[in-house]
Amino acid sequence: MKAIILAAGRGSRLGNLTDDCPKCLVPVAGTPLLQRQLNALREAGISEIGIVRGYLAGRINLPGLHTFDNPRWHETNMVMSLVCAHEWMSSTTCVVSYSDIVYGPSAVQSLLTTPGDIAITFDPRWRELWEARFENPLEDAETFRINDRGILLEIGARAQQIEDIQGQFMGLLKFSPPGWNAVESFLKAFPPQCRDRLDMTSMLSGLIASGFEIHTTPISEPWFELDNERDLVVCESYLSNLPRLADNRLLF
Repeated sequence: MKAIILAAGRGSRLGNLTDDCPKCLVPVAGTPLLQRQLNALREAGISEIGIVRGYLAGRINLPGLHTFDNPRWHETNMVMSLVCAHEWMSSTTCVVSYSDIVYGPSAVQSLLTTPGDIAITFDPRWRELWEARFENPLEDAETFRINDRGILLEIGARAQQIEDIQGQFMGLLKFSPPGWNAVESFLKAFPPQCRDRLDMTSMLSGLIASGFEIHTTPISEPWFELDNERDLVVCESYLSNLPRLADNRLLF
């Protein structure tokens, strides 16, 4: 099992915090985002980790971290960054993580035990976090529906009411090689310009429409998404009050 962190974008909504460093290196309560993700993945038992770089790629150069580069990071979206890691995606099951989220090892462990060729984690108690991040949770929350088997039915559309939302996708996925083959077949139907603009939830939605089953697993612990400076304040407020483990490791 391997893991790939998608860290090609600049993260411009964090303002001058990313003027001189990639978003994944922005410190959160004293620890860079990337280090928190590495901690969670390694605690979950994943030792082989790669990262897709783009903006200020040379700044992301940690020992033991395999690197893939997206030289077109400024004109492509996250799906095409993942394509840059085709070598791994096509050969072994991979956990894929956005680079702007904070989560613990239990979320990764839950994902590892979820069946299916493509699986994702989601937060069923999303509303508390969204109310801390936004004046109106519906301003940003997207539709998310699953059936009684945990198979994804809908994702990524603009939600009109809270009742349309059974959870929120958090940017943590798992692909087997057959799952990745399905993604590649799906992408071939698009002209290059459309592929470049395709985001992850649109791709997942398209796979659902084609009849592909995407499995889901709920998380039980808090997590955070850092799109902007307000998100950073919300996350740091929570993390700064967490105790460390006896050996001084971060809880997450």
